[in-house]
Amino acid sequence: MTGADRAEGCLRVAVAAPLPGLFDYLPPQPLPRRPMESGVRVLVPFGRGRRVGMIVGVGVQTTLPPERLKPIAALLDEQPLLGAQDLRFLLWSAEYYRCNPGEALFGALPARLRRPRPLVQTTLPGWRLTPDADRLRAEALRRAPRQAQVLALLRGAGAAVDTASLRARLGDCAAALKALQAKGLIARCQIQSGWDDAAGVDALEDGAAGVAMEAALALNAEQQAALSAVEEGDGFRCFLLDGVTGSGKTEVYLHLIASTLARGGQVMVLVPEIGLTPQLQRRFAERVRVPMAVLHSSLGEREREIAWRRAAGGVARLLLGTRSAVFTPMPDLGLIIVDEEHDLSFKQQDGCRYSARDLAVRRGQQARCPVLLGSATPSLETLQNARQGRYRHLILSRRAGAARDPRILVADIRAQPLESGICHALMQRMHVEVEAGNQVLLFLNRRGFSPVLTCHDCGWISECPNCDARLTLHRAHNRLLCHHCGLSRPLPSHCPYCEGPDLRPLGQGTERVEDALRQSFPGIPLARIDRDSTRRRGELERLLAAARRGELPILLGTQMLAKGHHLPGITLVGILDLDQGLYGSDFRAAERMAQLLVQVAGRAGRAQRPGTVLLQTRHPRHPLLERLLRAGYPAFAAAALEERRAAALPPFSHQALLRADSPTERAAMDFLGQALELARPLAGRDIALWGPAPAAMERRAGRIRAQLLAQAPARARLQGLLSRWLPLVRALPAPGDLRWGVDVDPQEGL
Repeated sequence: MTGADRAEGCLRVAVAAPLPGLFDYLPPQPLPRRPMESGVRVLVPFGRGRRVGMIVGVGVQTTLPPERLKPIAALLDEQPLLGAQDLRFLLWSAEYYRCNPGEALFGALPARLRRPRPLVQTTLPGWRLTPDADRLRAEALRRAPRQAQVLALLRGAGAAVDTASLRARLGDCAAALKALQAKGLIARCQIQSGWDDAAGVDALEDGAAGVAMEAALALNAEQQAALSAVEEGDGFRCFLLDGVTGSGKTEVYLHLIASTLARGGQVMVLVPEIGLTPQLQRRFAERVRVPMAVLHSSLGEREREIAWRRAAGGVARLLLGTRSAVFTPMPDLGLIIVDEEHDLSFKQQDGCRYSARDLAVRRGQQARCPVLLGSATPSLETLQNARQGRYRHLILSRRAGAARDPRILVADIRAQPLESGICHALMQRMHVEVEAGNQVLLFLNRRGFSPVLTCHDCGWISECPNCDARLTLHRAHNRLLCHHCGLSRPLPSHCPYCEGPDLRPLGQGTERVEDALRQSFPGIPLARIDRDSTRRRGELERLLAAARRGELPILLGTQMLAKGHHLPGITLVGILDLDQGLYGSDFRAAERMAQLLVQVAGRAGRAQRPGTVLLQTRHPRHPLLERLLRAGYPAFAAAALEERRAAALPPFSHQALLRADSPTERAAMDFLGQALELARPLAGRDIALWGPAPAAMERRAGRIRAQLLAQAPARARLQGLLSRWLPLVRALPAPGDLRWGVDVDPQEGL
């Protein structure tokens, strides 16, 4: 009997290669003793080399002649990494977003597991007390409270604690750990992580559920109604938790998490930005004492694999992660929460261009569990789903506790002198608040010192040679940087065109505003929080912790500061520039501007002290801005939805973008022109085809970009077109240096 006969057919494999479809292979020789299973990684011959693949079908019938079939070279796993439901979910995602199955499957795995590597050892680095710690007198660490916190946590645990758990409880405590180790009070160790013993991982004193609510806040009537709505009934339901900033959405999350864990379910919480992860991680750790896994791109490969495997093995009962965490296997999934569901960060912008928010809803359908989408400024797509009854709309209309809504003032800065982008009225209010012991937040969504450098003699401006963009001046490093392709150049001393010495920065970035603030507020601690200032690991968490403690009277930052951070000491928010959102070419520009304004304004007055927001603008009478400030985000969204309906734009239609780019000017447009001719006979009368046209930024990283838009009144019609059209597009002759891809439900570039 041959190996193929014993396998009762072939094995279908998704290969980690940029090619569509699945591939058939024979079982490995000699045939392994255990039965072949889907979800196992394999090494397969592919072309002239070998590739990593994953079995997605066993005992399948193939249409290939026997002589073309090759045996699998090696099995890489003893047990499946993905279960049957996980595979169905990922393959459905690949089909909906029209990406290659291998790209979808391996994109969902931790980076180490995308390569032919064995699983990491099942131990975690941690810390234990030494005998000297038991003899330490209580007052010995009176002047080192951080070290005392670490010792108290280790004593309370009664055993060694892994480093990730210490960070989850205490934040960045590396300095305290190093000091305690130098004193001989703690020592490094390796801790068994207990992959296969989910019941025995956390020997908590709180019973089998392993849930210990600590300092739970009493819910108001609206919060309790939202909690009850989600908890009643079984199976899949989708809810929109539409709560004004500071209304206590996180408290509702915590109650729902606790009740789900008590019933034996796992919980997945998705957040849009890495910056939100430490804050929620700390709050969750304080309130629910269960094994937790955290997944985001700043983790090392080993840390990420360990967290992923803990969730997939059922050991971690609570998963907190950014976009890609939506793919993490969770065998007991009982609740999915998507915080700040409106955020653009949930949409992947390269490779398989999925929406984590939309996939979370699909994941909830498959797992038959509730999905909660939370936001103070829901996306128009989500609001329309709530209007149509697909989602249940839960509203938190007032701030929790004694906090009051901030007062919003508009400063018309036309013909006004500005001090590095700050008007006189805002500067005066800042001095008053700082002298009163309050905190101030300034928002400017533009990092660097200045968005452009110019020659005063001839008018030369600093443009990127690879992109249709200008180079931003970063004074801290004396360099010109492109924020699109990453090009970095030294700051010139003379004009490259006329050799004149008079080079001047135009416009303000966060670096320039920071310089001005340090001159206007000498001796006052302040922090700039943007991507440049928080590159070092743990720096963002450190700055936010200092801000929460009231140690930083002035905070200046980009949208990193706008999303969900609870900073109770802030009484004044200054918004320096949002005008570009009023006239953006993208039809979503006004929606994004409104969401950002409301989110930033929501940082003010979150405690007992009243808050004020001062918005600088050169267009104080703009109808969109007036409606937003006068009637609030719900009225703005309702009007925006009616405009979208009249224009047949999403969510009242469904779109897909065919994107192409090439080093040459005509190749991308010519390719899309051929694709258009293939689409026309397939589209029918109800599907509109627009283009081909240059992308919003036509030249980026030295490549010329173009796009072709397909728009249909129904999702099924669009998917039907894509299923027939894209195979024809793949068969088109194209230059070897041309790249193309499809973006279903695009969020940018329109």
